[in-house]
Amino acid sequence: MEDEPKAAIWLKPLLIVTGSIFVGLGVAGIVLPVLPTTPFLLLAAACYARSSQRFYCWLLNNRWFGSYIDNYRHKRGMPLNIKLLMLCLMWLTLILSLIFAVNSTSLTIILVILVLGVSIHILRLKTLK
Repeated sequence: MEDEPKAAIWLKPLLIVTGSIFVGLGVAGIVLPVLPTTPFLLLAAACYARSSQRFYCWLLNNRWFGSYIDNYRHKRGMPLNIKLLMLCLMWLTLILSLIFAVNSTSLTIILVILVLGVSIHILRLKTLK
């Protein structure tokens, strides 16, 4: 029984740190084609919901992520300008990565498959008007 309170003491800070790492990965995923943005932000929201109402409200009310997370969670879709911006940035980053950073054929194939998969996912989402 004495272990339960100690575990509870460490759980909230651990979830806050983990949620913050997921927010960082989600932000990085905005410009890096390999990292998906939405799953990381949704994981961050789940961590914050279980640990800190303040961080959870901050994330859901954030001017950059809040509506995006809310629309995704409620399957409303994504605005066309955001879809186009995400697709353009993702493909531009992929092309620049392939030109300047990737020397392996297998890594090239993996990156192209990932970007194609994410592109298909984005295109299949409803478009908000």
